[in-house]
Amino acid sequence: MFSSKKKTNLILFFLFVFLIFIDQLTKKLATDYLIGNDITIIPNVLQLHYLENRGAAWGIFQNSTWMLGIFSLFILGILIFAYIKIPDEKKFLFLRFVFCLLAAGAFGNCIDRFWHHFVVDFIYVSAINFPVFNVADCYVTIASILLVYGLIFRYKDDFEKEEEKEF
Repeated sequence: MFSSKKKTNLILFFLFVFLIFIDQLTKKLATDYLIGNDITIIPNVLQLHYLENRGAAWGIFQNSTWMLGIFSLFILGILIFAYIKIPDEKKFLFLRFVFCLLAAGAFGNCIDRFWHHFVVDFIYVSAINFPVFNVADCYVTIASILLVYGLIFRYKDDFEKEEEKEF
């Protein structure tokens, strides 16, 4: 019925939608229950704390909602273009998954920027006084780590072969 490539793309599309749903659900719950009501998960380590982030990571570019939203859409466009260019070989399924995770994180925060004019953050690691973040940020962080891992360990030989072809 479906080719292997179409099946993979369909599964990853539903994963993308599911990840965005989880991100938006957790942000809705944070908005409904955390405003003025911090919840301690692990004392002096991890709290849930509602924060409206009107900037980017670590609060940079404050009140640049439209610029950051448009930048997010630009990044999504690049991710979609790169996803389409990934070879259909089974060994690149890992890379497709990483791009799905990155796109879900970028799109989750993009929704907030255009809908609320800020990003809802609510996870606070007080043990290291780390900036408050959200589930979409976790997707982007995990995907970035996996991407580095993939480039160093999984696809290193593919890049070396490409470099040899160029010479």
